[in-house]
Amino acid sequence: MVKIMRDFYKNKKIFITGHTGFKGTWLCQVLLSAGAEIIGYALEPHTTPSLFVQMRMEKNIHSIIGDIRDRDALIKAVQKAKPDIIFHLAAQPLVRHSYLEPALTYETNVMGTVNILEALRLTSSVKSFVNVTTDKVYENKEWHWGYRENENLCGYDPYSNSKSCSELVTHSYRNSFFSDKDVPAVSTARSGNVIGGGDYSDDRIIPDCIRAAQAGKDIIVRNSCSVRPYQHVLDCLSGYLLLAEKQFIDKELAGNYNFGPDDESCISTGALAELFCDVYGNGICWTTQGNKGPHEANFLKLDCSKAKAVLDWKPKWDIKTAVEKTVEFAKCKTDEEKLKCIDGQIKEYFQ
Repeated sequence: MVKIMRDFYKNKKIFITGHTGFKGTWLCQVLLSAGAEIIGYALEPHTTPSLFVQMRMEKNIHSIIGDIRDRDALIKAVQKAKPDIIFHLAAQPLVRHSYLEPALTYETNVMGTVNILEALRLTSSVKSFVNVTTDKVYENKEWHWGYRENENLCGYDPYSNSKSCSELVTHSYRNSFFSDKDVPAVSTARSGNVIGGGDYSDDRIIPDCIRAAQAGKDIIVRNSCSVRPYQHVLDCLSGYLLLAEKQFIDKELAGNYNFGPDDESCISTGALAELFCDVYGNGICWTTQGNKGPHEANFLKLDCSKAKAVLDWKPKWDIKTAVEKTVEFAKCKTDEEKLKCIDGQIKEYFQ
């Protein structure tokens, strides 16, 4: 890890909600490499296999299995931990699943945000808080240019809309309780479609590609013309970490930030599937079934000028590199190989 980030995070107490998920596990591994002390709060891993289990994460951090909707338990956990920084990642993260369980999605993504902000309000040790949302918080007008942080928030589906609500809740708490000088810096972070080794979720294009390839089947793609901002998980995590660090030092930097890829990595689902087939090899092919599911946006990307100008952040790995790194992990046979692969990618990225 770059020396400045390592020097900052070493021995810091970091509380992470959603630490058992794909992105949460990667964040834990990066912070462990920086010498941080990690306390996680989340449900049991929701997939089998699970990256959290494969990385043997429970041996290296203090892992609390709990529901973000349980306000009393969450507040108690945060107050006991006395963290310096909180990253809020816990969520119901799937668009299509939000159509099946909208109430659960809102309970988790909206009231879960209220609950962690209540814990923040009642815990004096915290100096920096980052709520991780999504690029889908914006009212999607199918523009061919990126959305900026001051654009209207109004997600279409229950998942996207619940994340828009999470943004508004955070905005209200920041204005109401965290505007004074000696209170925590509070920000939200909006990133694109994240890929990387160890994502085993359903209804995500790269995990679906990997499952099909490993089974020797053709990849079935829905909405092959839909354009999304695809990025490697380390690109968005580097943004979250940089934001948490810089606002810890200078509270005036707190706010809302986009962390997305450059324009060349905003590609269609079909183009991503074609790239995956080229990288994976073995004669893997893809085909499309058209859009047979609920509504999904056709075109979406982010304008990340603010993060680049204010935080001096920029994406490092383009879409081809991101797919290559993901396939590298997918072809590892054992958990030991997977752990070495992720550690190697973290070292390469941050050096």
